[in-house]
Amino acid sequence: MIRGVTIKLKVRTENGTDEFNQPIYSDSWVDVDNVLIGEPSSNDVVAALNLYGKRLAFTLAIPKGDDHNWVNTEVRFFGRIFRTVGEPVQGIEELIPLSWNKKVQVETYGFESEDQA
Repeated sequence: MIRGVTIKLKVRTENGTDEFNQPIYSDSWVDVDNVLIGEPSSNDVVAALNLYGKRLAFTLAIPKGDDHNWVNTEVRFFGRIFRTVGEPVQGIEELIPLSWNKKVQVETYGFESEDQA
C-alpha cells in the first residue's frame, strides 16, 4: 500500500486589523499527513520557468479531504523550506481511485534552522 509522509505547512490566520484597517496575520505550522513527494515532469519545469521564472523542485500529492490553502505558502520537509508555485490542480474526489486528489508544485526556498524544527 502506498503511504505518504508528514510535512509541515505554514498557515496564516487573520488576527484583526491595524490602525489603517489593514489585516494583521500570524503564522503557524501544521502537520499534513500522507503527502506524496515526487519530481516534476520536464514539461512542468519548463512551463513554470517560462510562466513564473521559478525552478520547480518537487511535486506534492495532497490527500483527499485536505482543506488547507496551498497558494503562495511555505512547506517544510527533508530539512528544507519550499514555497508553492502557481495554483494547485485538483480532481474530483469521487472519480479518483487513490487517496490523493490535489497536486501542488514547490520551489526551493531555504534551509530550516535549528529553532524552526
